[in-house]
Amino acid sequence: MFFRMFRALMPKEEEFVGLFIQHAEKIHLAARALEDMMGDGADMGLHFKQICAFEGEADLITRATLQALHRSFITPFDRDQIHRLITTMDDAVDGIEEVAQRVDLYSVKEFTPDMRALATGIVECAHLLTKAIPLMREVTRNAAAINELCDAIGRQESAADKRQHEGLRTLFATEKDPVKLITRKEIYQRLEKVSDRFDDVANVIETVVIEQV
Repeated sequence: MFFRMFRALMPKEEEFVGLFIQHAEKIHLAARALEDMMGDGADMGLHFKQICAFEGEADLITRATLQALHRSFITPFDRDQIHRLITTMDDAVDGIEEVAQRVDLYSVKEFTPDMRALATGIVECAHLLTKAIPLMREVTRNAAAINELCDAIGRQESAADKRQHEGLRTLFATEKDPVKLITRKEIYQRLEKVSDRFDDVANVIETVVIEQV
């Protein structure tokens, strides 16, 4: 209690939340590009390059955040939480790029409704994250809203589990080509894994809220 009161009297370093906001925006852009990549008549090469570019820009923000953390004496919340948040966010955008890499590597041109639904769910998770992160400038005041957004990300992750299960069930029942079976299975798994990474981010944010309120 004394430590929290002491920190409340100290000036806050807002740079970190600003960096989180920038990173979340790159994740959202990458997620939308992935959704577009899976659309009818998509320019696959263009969207793949966009996703790789957004991931690279997010990496630069991650590096800047870690460098700022190393330099800073005063931080808006626990140093370990800052490190965990930016690294879990980076895992999310890395996961999006990994999906795109597999789509490009396997030359997948057609996507099932469940694959597209998973991609849409990823976009929604990214959108929710862009809404939650700015609220961390005032965690105590915005605790309820932040928690609701994190809960919404959790619901998206649960829905992704079900979509993957149904998609794989249909895949195994209908696909006779063993190569297509293996490659499509991996795409399903990687799409669902991205949703897991967003849930990891939400869990870190909820920990920050618990310790700040």
